[in-house]
Amino acid sequence: MNFLAHIYLSGNNDFIKIGNFMADGIRGKQFENFPEEIQKGILLHRAIDTFTDAHPVFRESTKRLHERYHHYAGVIVDIFYDHFLAKNWKMYSDENLKEYINRFYQSLHTNHDLLSEKTKGLLPYMEKQNWLLSYQSIAGIDQILSQMDRRTNNQSNMRFATEELKKHYTDFEQEFTVFFEELRTYCTQKLTTL
Repeated sequence: MNFLAHIYLSGNNDFIKIGNFMADGIRGKQFENFPEEIQKGILLHRAIDTFTDAHPVFRESTKRLHERYHHYAGVIVDIFYDHFLAKNWKMYSDENLKEYINRFYQSLHTNHDLLSEKTKGLLPYMEKQNWLLSYQSIAGIDQILSQMDRRTNNQSNMRFATEELKKHYTDFEQEFTVFFEELRTYCTQKLTTL
C-alpha cells in the first residue's frame, strides 16, 4: 500500500499515523530511536507490507503488470490501490478527504521535530503537489508514476502504467475492494497487539 492507505490504516492516533507514514525510510532497529507510539506506526507499516506482499489478491493484481514492469509491479499496484481508496473515500470514512489530508499535514507540522530527516525533506514537495489528494484522479496517478519513473532514470517505465490501469480498471478496483476489507480487519487486530 502507498501513503494514503498507510495513514488511513493507522486509526485515529496521530503518532501512529506519522510512524506509519515515514516508516519506509527507517531501517532495521532505527525505529527504537522514536517515541513509543511512532514505533508502533513503523511496526504497523512493516506488518502491512508483509501482509500485502503475500496476499493472493494483491499478487493477482501485480501479475497483470509483471511482464512489462517486472519488480516495479508491486510499487505500481500500491499506487493503483491508493487511487481506489481516494476515489471511493466516502465508503471508508465520514470525513471529507481534503479535510482528512489537511489535518494530517497539520499533524506533521505540529510534530516536525519527531520526523525523520528524509520525511522533513519530502514534506514540502508532497504538500505543494498535494500527492495524497491527487490519488483521486487517473491524471494524478499518472503524474506520480511519471515522477517515480524519472527517479529510476526512466528505467522502470512506470510513466506508462496508467495504460494498464485504464485497460483493467474494473478488475483492479474489484481486487482492491476485496483485499482492502481483509487488510482493514488485519490492521484493526494488529493495532491491539503492538
